[in-house]
Amino acid sequence: MAEPGGGRAITVSDVQQLVRKKDEIEAQIKAYYEVLEDQKGVGMNEPLVDVEGFPRADIDLYQVRTARHNIICLQNDHKALMKQVEEALHQLHAREKEKHAKDEAEALAEALNQNQSLPQAFARVNAVTPGSPASVSGLQVDDEIVEFGSVNTHNFQNLQNIATVVQHSEGNPLSVTVIRSGKKVHVGLTPKRWAGKGLLGCNIVPLQR
Repeated sequence: MAEPGGGRAITVSDVQQLVRKKDEIEAQIKAYYEVLEDQKGVGMNEPLVDVEGFPRADIDLYQVRTARHNIICLQNDHKALMKQVEEALHQLHAREKEKHAKDEAEALAEALNQNQSLPQAFARVNAVTPGSPASVSGLQVDDEIVEFGSVNTHNFQNLQNIATVVQHSEGNPLSVTVIRSGKKVHVGLTPKRWAGKGLLGCNIVPLQR
């Protein structure tokens, strides 16, 4: 029997078609066994001659021989078909597995790209006082700072760098870039006097890399 699909990728409907053929063959085999059953219960191996070596007169020899021949042919077809079903299912599973692995690899690559495109943070906000300039600007706890005015990953040495920028920028908006929930967020922060301590009203700690 020819391979289903003629060299193209096996589909679920190809497998269903093979299973339908298998069911048809099984039904035919059963029908031929019933023919043998009707002929005095002659099976596949009972002798067709009597004790004296003459053809048995109590059964239809032609029918029995034909049924036996057809059963043998159909059983061979059935065996070949089962092999095809097995191979087709194997191909389907292998393709599903390959697709799953490909999807996982693509998702991983995408996640890696996103991580690579995010700049390195050098400090983190670990407290923001309500009503402070930092709070008003939208700065949040756990924001990771990648740029604070002129301070960035490349020139940051310690928190004194940020303190210097803040002191020199009183009343002037500073561009602050943070990473929040895996995304880059820009905040406009104006250091100024307020009811609390300092010019920002937030606490920043350096990140240990």
